[in-house]
Amino acid sequence: MLDAAQTTDVQAETLLEVNNIEVIYNHVILVLKGVSLTVPKGGITALLGGNGAGKTTTLKAVSNLLHSERGEVTKGSIRYRGESIHASDPADLVEKGVIQVMEGRHCFEHLTVEENLLTGAYTRKDGNAAIQQDLDLVYNYFPRLKERRRSQAGYTSGGEQQMVAMGRALMSRPETILLDEPSMGLAPQLVEEIFGIVKDLNEKEGVSFLLAEQNTNVALRFAHYGYILESGRVVMDGPAAELRENPDVKEFYLGMSDEGRKSFRDVRSYRRRKRWL
Repeated sequence: MLDAAQTTDVQAETLLEVNNIEVIYNHVILVLKGVSLTVPKGGITALLGGNGAGKTTTLKAVSNLLHSERGEVTKGSIRYRGESIHASDPADLVEKGVIQVMEGRHCFEHLTVEENLLTGAYTRKDGNAAIQQDLDLVYNYFPRLKERRRSQAGYTSGGEQQMVAMGRALMSRPETILLDEPSMGLAPQLVEEIFGIVKDLNEKEGVSFLLAEQNTNVALRFAHYGYILESGRVVMDGPAAELRENPDVKEFYLGMSDEGRKSFRDVRSYRRRKRWL
């Protein structure tokens, strides 16, 4: 895990650079259309947009998990610390410190919570003492997992399974975590708790995040920078504080306008297309 002192100059160095990528599924379906973004060292970068906008595909393009779904990056480049990772094996990316937490809180349901966490340390070679130290760290951030450590993961709640997935990622000592829809299916109180832990991991442990999220409101409160995707394109980006105050973001994603709160039925998609695309 990175020392917090290493993250004082938050945006001094670019870790991940995605440059003008296109992604095609089944050699036919164009999903991403020239997406570009950067993730700075020590930053929380949010990838926002509705269902089907291309957020998960972008994360899988970075972690090179598209081939299992017959997808491929056909144009553009993806670099991590200046090195091309376009053709890297996903296991090699784990060793470089790039870990993806998949949408849907994937756990090994038949294993206990603690066994699930320890699978995250499978590739490590620094000994049991260091692994135990990081396990204690995970339990410090997720005390509920310590209480449930002997329980089968398949019998834990959705929020606990999300914690297991994040804790397992931490056990691999990540530099950058690709976090896909952490709020999906969780109660608002749990969403706040999960994002609070993301903030603590970023500030105290120096972990950088690229998180894909439909909950624009909560994501922009915790992120430093945001990109908004629509139909596979980046239509807007900027510092999170500026995006929160942007009238288009307020209207199209937060349900607010200069006249106050709006009904979703009053927000017309053609108006987005006219302004952004």
